[in-house]
Amino acid sequence: MFSRLVFGLGLLSATALVHPALAADARTLQIIVSKDKQSLAVYDGTEVIATSKVSTGKDGHTTPSGIFSVLEKQKYHESNLYSNAPMPFMQRLTWSGIALHESNSVPRYPASHGCVRMPGAFAKKLYGMTEPGIPVIISDGEVVPQPIDHPTLFHPEAPAPMLLLSDVELRPSMPDSPGTPVQVAMNDTAAMPMPAAPIATPQPEPPSEPISMLITRRTLRETVIDIQTLLNQLGFPAGDPDGLLGPATVEAIKAFKTLRPAEFAGDRSLVSDTLLKSVYAATGKGEPPNGVIMVRQAFKPIFEAPVTIADPGLALGTHFFTLHAVDDKAGTADWLGITLENNLSRETMKRLGITNQESSIVSGRPIARSLSRVTIPEETRRRIEALIAPGSTLTISDTGLGRDTGEGTDFITITRG
Repeated sequence: MFSRLVFGLGLLSATALVHPALAADARTLQIIVSKDKQSLAVYDGTEVIATSKVSTGKDGHTTPSGIFSVLEKQKYHESNLYSNAPMPFMQRLTWSGIALHESNSVPRYPASHGCVRMPGAFAKKLYGMTEPGIPVIISDGEVVPQPIDHPTLFHPEAPAPMLLLSDVELRPSMPDSPGTPVQVAMNDTAAMPMPAAPIATPQPEPPSEPISMLITRRTLRETVIDIQTLLNQLGFPAGDPDGLLGPATVEAIKAFKTLRPAEFAGDRSLVSDTLLKSVYAATGKGEPPNGVIMVRQAFKPIFEAPVTIADPGLALGTHFFTLHAVDDKAGTADWLGITLENNLSRETMKRLGITNQESSIVSGRPIARSLSRVTIPEETRRRIEALIAPGSTLTISDTGLGRDTGEGTDFITITRG
């Protein structure tokens, strides 16, 4: 039974700690910071296990809202940006300077230069509860993770059921004709070898490292990678599929278009939907996808694959899911989900081809509707379902890779800068 330590009286006090999490359980925790309430809550599933007051960034140094994870931990750190200001029990959220840390000034209103300040006792205790990779959600308003069950979400493949004796058609053991002797084959037990020693039951393997996933709209980068890959297959040397429009790629595109002058008449763009569809058709790939799923593990990219997003003119919204528990035998997974407010600018909507964002963000059941619009190829699904473990996360976002996503990070999504 966990020991209980309470500092104050819940969210109304400076800090409340319901129970300390064990290190082995840290991967299933998530931290949610509400800028509106100036509060922090640690969730284990849907249970709040610790709370504290905080101070986020003041005017001119606003703490960004969005989806982050702990990238690095240091018991003592000095700010690289603000005159070596001390930041004890620092837990880094971005490499550009946002972190959770202890402060002796936590007035429960925005007062920092962008970080999330916490009282000393709580900052120390939280430091001992977490490990790198734990999700940190910073929201404008208060959000609460809710259980969600949807066929688009990933779950382990249940093992094939064993053939039971009751499933086998048995032949009659008695002869058809009464009185006919029954011959029974007998073994000479004296000549039989001694039974082998019982085989030890293999111990279950420890859970694998959780993975993080992002489903988003394809950008020019993913489009160019596809074009490079397919042009190489067609015999037009486009270079390594790196998403960059280097000289080899440009020459390959021009050579491909030269052989199809009628198809590209009036198309002045080097890379366009016409080009992508033409290359897909030439390789027998059908219609090109409009979405992508990216997978990372231990802050490193593993793979990415195309997905299809229905009704692309409608915004997906920003949704975050955590895998709290997995039952491999039953083939079930307990997912939790939240929706973050993310109002897109006109420029962003135009760039992404979005004509309507209200219905997917504000009304109805935005999580379920967004999940229902995503189609993931079965091969990709099987590959991911072999990797998922408790603590795995999934982000759905219209806006793609956040600018802070890079080497040594999970997927960082900024909903308000």
